[in-house]
Formats: sequence, structure tokens, C-alpha cells
Amino acid sequence: MSVADTDTGADTPAGGSVHEPSLKQPKKSRAGRNLPAAIGVGTAIGLSIVAILIWDRYLWVPLVAAGVAMGTHEVVRRLRDAGYVIPVIPLLAGGQLMIWLTWHFHAVGALAGFGVTAVVCMFWRLALQEAPAGDGAEAPQSNYLRDVAATVFLAAWVPLFGAFGVLLVYPSDGSVRVFCLMIGVVCSDSGGYFVGVLFGKHPMVPSISPNKSWEGLAGSLFFGITAVTLAATLLAHRPVWIGLLLGLTIVATATLGDLVESQIKRDLGIKDMGRILPGHGGLMDRLDGTLPSAVATWTVLTLLG
Repeated sequence: MSVADTDTGADTPAGGSVHEPSLKQPKKSRAGRNLPAAIGVGTAIGLSIVAILIWDRYLWVPLVAAGVAMGTHEVVRRLRDAGYVIPVIPLLAGGQLMIWLTWHFHAVGALAGFGVTAVVCMFWRLALQEAPAGDGAEAPQSNYLRDVAATVFLAAWVPLFGAFGVLLVYPSDGSVRVFCLMIGVVCSDSGGYFVGVLFGKHPMVPSISPNKSWEGLAGSLFFGITAVTLAATLLAHRPVWIGLLLGLTIVATATLGDLVESQIKRDLGIKDMGRILPGHGGLMDRLDGTLPSAVATWTVLTLLG
């Protein structure tokens, strides 16, 4: 999914990431991240996705399924460290159910899988007898509403939104639809990153991400909308106005998704969801903007297709 997202920490210049201090840190860019590592990892992921879409677009389904499982587990671990009691087994199984039910049942399968997951998680949490290990974990008899709300939110945020990304690939032009999503998120993130680093002076949402700037948002809008419009018109053969609308919705949802994850990390008191991707942080630090953008892309191309 997103390979050039720019916000892996809530307090980073123009959306760059600041990792927890250690004795030895790689040299980072002005935006606070190990830029060579970030570019290398992002390029490798991007080329792999393009190769899959060209060779066999249906490989996108297991790729998303694996990403959903890893991203869900990443967030669950952070929530459990903060004292939440999360029914991880039905949540992970339900996430796979949402993804794979789309194979035959499409959007109906994704929604049915989400409903089943929510119901099972509600009863699973009720039946838990012991809280999972983790600093500050409380007795399972307390905070039931908090834990279930967090679980259902997570089920929607990662696997359900990911299922909409899978739905993009099933039509005959599925590879192009996925490419429109990916190029939009990448160019939005990259444009916002570089414009923000070079020209960012006016904070956009200082209470959530103090160093995200309006100048960076302008860069995201220009590069993201331009890239999506070109892809939608030249590759997907859509009218220009659909390309413009799709580009605008992808940039808007990618930016809001990035801010939502920043707020969650701020609430949890962490900088990154994980450290699996050098120069980037955790997998969810890369998927935060792509997941809601997948919903927006499917909606626009389905309703106006």
C-alpha cells in the first residue's frame, strides 16, 4: 500500500518521523527520518506492487491479507501495552474473513465478515477470564465498553478498509484502479513531504501534528490530484472531472487518515506503531493514509464508473 507516507510521528517536521532516542542513530534528514533507508524501502515496496499488478493482479489479494494481519497485530500490541484487553484471536481471524469473503461475495462479503467479527469479539471479550500480559493491563471485568469500542474500531480501521482495497482489483481494469490509489497516495505524501520541508511555515493542526503545514497540504493537493488525474484519464480512460474528483478524495482521505493515526499515537504516548520498516516505522505508519483512501477510491470508481 502506501510506500511514501510522511507521518510516522506526531511531532515531526512536515510529517517526517522521529524515532525514540538511542545511543546510536542513523543520520536523518531535515524532516527527522533516515531518508536513504526510507527511499530504499519505499521504492522496493512500490516496485513489488507494480510487478504484482502487471504479472497477476489477483496476487494483490494475499498481499493485502498479509498486510492486514500484520497491521492489526501491530496495533493490538500497542493497545495491550497501554492496558487494553483486546480479543486478538477473533480479531485476526475476522480480518482474514473480511478479506477473503470478497473473493466471491465482493462488498457484501466484506460487510458480512465485519458484522461477524464485531459480534464474536463482543462475546469473546465478555468471556475473557484473564487479562493479557502488558504494563498497566486491568482486570477483564472492568472497561468492557472501552475495550469493545477499541476492538470494533480497529476491525473497521484495518481489515474492513483493507477489504475495500481488495475490491478494487476484481474488475477487468482492477490493476489500473489499484494503481490510481497507490499513485495518488504516494504523490500526495511525497509532495506534501518535500513542499512541507522546503516551505512549511504555517502549522495546520498543531494540537495533533504540530509540524504539519498548510504549505505541505498544498503540495499534497497539487501533486496528488495531478498524478491521479493523469492516471485516471490516460490509463483508466475516465473523464477528466472524475480524475480530479478522485484525486481530491484520495488526498483528503490520505491526509485525514494520517492525522487520525497521529492522534491515536499521541493518545497512546508513542512515536511509531512499530519498527518493521527501516526509515518508516511500523507497517501501520505506512498504511494510515492508504486504508481510508482505498474506501474513497472504491466508492468514487464504483458509483461513477
